Amino acid sequence: MKNLEYIDLKYKPKQWDVVAKFFVEPNDISLKKACEHIAAESSIGTWTDIATMNPRIARKLKPKVFSIDHKTNEVKIAYPMELFEPGNMPQIYSAIAGNIFGMSAVKYLRLQDIGFPKKILDSFKGPKFGIKGVRKLLRVKKRPLIGTIVKPKVGLRPKQHANVAYDSWLGGLDIVKDDENLASMSFNSFEKRIPATLRKRDRAERETGEKKMYMANVTAPVSEMLKRAKLVKENGGEYVMIDILTCGWSALQELRDADLGMVIHAHRAGHAALTKIPVHGISMLTIAKTARLIGVDQIHIGAIFGKMFEKEKEVKMTGEEIESQIITPKKGQHLLEQKWFNVPPVFAVCSGGLYPGRVPPLIDVMGNNIIIQAGGGTHGHPQGTYSGAKAMRQAVEASLQGIKLEEYADLHLELKQALDRWGK
Repeated sequence: MKNLEYIDLKYKPKQWDVVAKFFVEPNDISLKKACEHIAAESSIGTWTDIATMNPRIARKLKPKVFSIDHKTNEVKIAYPMELFEPGNMPQIYSAIAGNIFGMSAVKYLRLQDIGFPKKILDSFKGPKFGIKGVRKLLRVKKRPLIGTIVKPKVGLRPKQHANVAYDSWLGGLDIVKDDENLASMSFNSFEKRIPATLRKRDRAERETGEKKMYMANVTAPVSEMLKRAKLVKENGGEYVMIDILTCGWSALQELRDADLGMVIHAHRAGHAALTKIPVHGISMLTIAKTARLIGVDQIHIGAIFGKMFEKEKEVKMTGEEIESQIITPKKGQHLLEQKWFNVPPVFAVCSGGLYPGRVPPLIDVMGNNIIIQAGGGTHGHPQGTYSGAKAMRQAVEASLQGIKLEEYADLHLELKQALDRWGK
């Protein structure tokens, strides 16, 4: 069957279509021709006419390129729902974020966003807790949650690891998490670390009167990952952490579908291989959105400053995407409209080069519904982890009271010491 034309600029997407927005830089062909190749390769087409194609298949499954912006090179494609298996994120990505990236027809290609229809949304479990559930668990109604990562990344033995976590909780932090590199190591086995750290959590709760959480990293091959998650639960843990990109969407689905009743924290290790080049790959917004749909309760999105590369505009946009129920694109944003229906909002986790002096501007931009994580900004305090945790908590309290950090530091030694070391 010849002449499968995919461009239809008069087409209006149906409410059940899956819509994808791309940035496209063609490779020695017109933008229009490149769009034809992308639509074909991500659906029913191939490099030549085939005898097995028929009008019924084309009529039912052919996607439509309905928007081409020749100034920005941004393109929108509407895909019929029938091209996708509900509840199967690997298949969805294999279609619209698969072979198309390797085509010679495009020099650069970036998946900016995916608009999911209700049928797709309903086919995934979605977050078990979300923002409201996590706040209820921690008994913190309004302020940003504050956390840290045990440092050094690796090298500590289970007892040492647990003591670092304890000092962090005692100093006022809500959450302590494993580093993404830490699994079950020769010097720090998972089986020993979990009970040791959770015992320290219990002690910190008794001594502070506050709820404390430990994010145990269960990243591993799927069967082992689930085994470790169950071990966390058996020891009284309420949180697990997974490196969602190195484990993959299928592993994340398995963890969520196991329905273990624990908060799922998503780390994004490896994301920059997809997100860092602004004209190629997959946007962080798309990754975060997908993770929300599958069912994480919180996800790293970067910070508006610090050691990561993202800028304020992108981080804020991603935060709004995962914390809102209805998304309406603003001018200059590479967003699609999205109604989340019954999928709960999830926490944006800001981390990477944060310290007390950066807390006020972070809250000003991102609001209170965030988790502020400071690793070096806690453990690098001149007086150690306990004082570093106190300084982070003091910075948040000052921000919420509208008091300048320098003024608040006059009566809070730990904050003053942090400001003396790192400034604002």
